[in-house]
Amino acid sequence: MKRYDAIVIGAGHNGLTNAAYLARAGLDVLVVEKNDYIGGAAVTRELHEGWHYSSCSYVCSMMRQAIHRDLDLSRHGLLLVPYLGTVAFGDNGETLIDYPDEEASYLELKRHSPHDADAMSRFQADLGRYAQLIRKTLLRTPPDPASFKPRDIGELLWLAREFWKLGEKELYEYIRFFTMSAADFLEDYFENDLVKAAMASPGIIGTALGVESPGSAYILLHHVMGDVDGNVGAWGLARGGMGAISHAIASALREAGGEIRTGAGVERILVKDGATIGVVLENGDELYADIVVSNLDAKRTFTRLLAPEDVPPRILERARNFKIRGSSGKVNIALSGLPRFTGLPDNPYINRGGQGFVGSLETMERAYDAWKRGTWSEDPFIESVIPSAWDPTVAPAGKHWMSNFIQYCPPELADGPWTPEKRDAFGQTVVNKIERYAPGFKDLIVHMEVRTPHEIENEIGLTQGNIFQGELTIDQLLFNRPFPGYGQYRMPLKNFWMCGSSTHPGGGVSSACGANAAREILRDLKKPNIVPEDDCYDE
Repeated sequence: MKRYDAIVIGAGHNGLTNAAYLARAGLDVLVVEKNDYIGGAAVTRELHEGWHYSSCSYVCSMMRQAIHRDLDLSRHGLLLVPYLGTVAFGDNGETLIDYPDEEASYLELKRHSPHDADAMSRFQADLGRYAQLIRKTLLRTPPDPASFKPRDIGELLWLAREFWKLGEKELYEYIRFFTMSAADFLEDYFENDLVKAAMASPGIIGTALGVESPGSAYILLHHVMGDVDGNVGAWGLARGGMGAISHAIASALREAGGEIRTGAGVERILVKDGATIGVVLENGDELYADIVVSNLDAKRTFTRLLAPEDVPPRILERARNFKIRGSSGKVNIALSGLPRFTGLPDNPYINRGGQGFVGSLETMERAYDAWKRGTWSEDPFIESVIPSAWDPTVAPAGKHWMSNFIQYCPPELADGPWTPEKRDAFGQTVVNKIERYAPGFKDLIVHMEVRTPHEIENEIGLTQGNIFQGELTIDQLLFNRPFPGYGQYRMPLKNFWMCGSSTHPGGGVSSACGANAAREILRDLKKPNIVPEDDCYDE
């Protein structure tokens, strides 16, 4: 029976990135995927004839440009384009437009608040400064603060130097920032309710925190430290949908000699004498390898794929307590035409951008309260984008596809399990809210796909539908991710690694987790380091 150098579990973008680098280093690599398609949450599927949905992840910013260049993903068909402008809708139909032109955006802010128009540059400068520091850590392995190894000591000293560069005042503010709520942080800058709500929205995306929850300010930062084409903080869309990212990485992997096997779900990870030796597939096949790499989340990996007797009791307890609460839903809608939103000029830049149905900070917090009670709000926060306004490959000519991301949606309901009827009722709530801002929207609907955390977990394998594979709170960052003492991708079993978003630097379509894990694997195997350790834009 053939024995591989490495088996990677899960063909999400991080698993594919990890495998691509291992294959480029000369290893015989197999990626096994339970679904009959690749990509995990970064996937595009034709779920209605002619319409291609990015059914989970829908926009791209976190993708590390160093990895994009290193794997030559453009040659493998990947094209990322910044989307232009966004509009935030308030509770009473008021609008705040973020134009791609700086002067136009300033005048729009001034229309709402001259104070906030002037404060925006200070806010963006402060947030950008904080983001730059974190960006420098994304393609670096976190140091182990309890280690006396020269490499860990050197990395800790590097971190200390980078923090000190902020200056004394900024350092105090940065430490304060990590413990703040998004709402409190924004109060330091803005006075207008709609401006604050629009700026707060990234702080709740994908997380089980509200805008008033301590720690949500960092989530805001996590969503603005990416870039598209070197434009830091920009968001982009992949031509052909998010699946184009996964397929480009898969193409680089196959070019390097790697193998991908779909329809090959893993039932169990094989362990012998404290070391992983392979996997057992759901169909009973046994596959063997020198190393095993899991791209699944930490809870699923340690509590479902490994036998309890094979896991150190302390780690098993940490895996069971790993915070991975689902809080998001997704509604993908095929449309017969482009919706027309009230109170907006007929501007193609707006259609090519996003729509944030933010309401107000109070509306967002009430939606979070509903989630805590085990239901969804009748007035949810919705972040929408219509990729077909610029990408003709995702919908038939003259038709459109609208992606809607919803906060909050509980993984478990107070009145019992999710059913198709409850799922559809949740989807109708989303449609009803959009209709308030775009009369006639319901008449444009051709097809809908509604995803609650229940569907996301069952199909994609994300525990509780958590899109980050674990919450991005301060206790689960850097060397604490996924567990203290195991933040360097090596797990407590020999020859066993993790490369998914449960590891540093966390969620988002960045490929950083997969690349960082590959670097550490190659280092242990005494192979040349072929994985980038920084982005040139940060030098």
